[in-house]
Amino acid sequence: MRTFSAIAGSAAFFIAAPGVIAGLVPWLLTDRWGLPWSNLPGFVPAGGLLIVAAIAALLHAFGRFALEGLCTPAPVAPTERLVIGGIYRHVRNPMYVAVLSIILGQALLFSSWTLVAYAVIGAIAMGSFVRLYEEPTLARRYGAEYETYRRNVPGWLPRLTPWRG
Repeated sequence: MRTFSAIAGSAAFFIAAPGVIAGLVPWLLTDRWGLPWSNLPGFVPAGGLLIVAAIAALLHAFGRFALEGLCTPAPVAPTERLVIGGIYRHVRNPMYVAVLSIILGQALLFSSWTLVAYAVIGAIAMGSFVRLYEEPTLARRYGAEYETYRRNVPGWLPRLTPWRG
């Protein structure tokens, strides 16, 4: 896949997947965008900071797929190479972590237990998808290279120092 096609495909998938899961669905679940934000001390700045940091990480992760992997994060258009640079040196699933962080940031922003429950359900669904589909698929596709990466980089809680494999 050419770089332009990878970027365009990644942008479309960004809107279709994280845009819906971390944007549209929370908005529909809470209908809070027109209501006041949380009045609990520190929740609004903490939620806002979490959302901004997670969006930056998500954009970086999508960029790595397009530029390093030469494809998209969509399962229908897998990468030509295993993506292990940038944020992927700290955590294997930065997109899922970022999406969950955006949802939890909104839960803080609006003091919404509904969004906390949605994040828990999302974490279970994402974890199941990773365990049952992504990890076996990557192991088949990339073999020993993926197994080495998997042994050295945690799936969900980022390493403080980047893996230098």
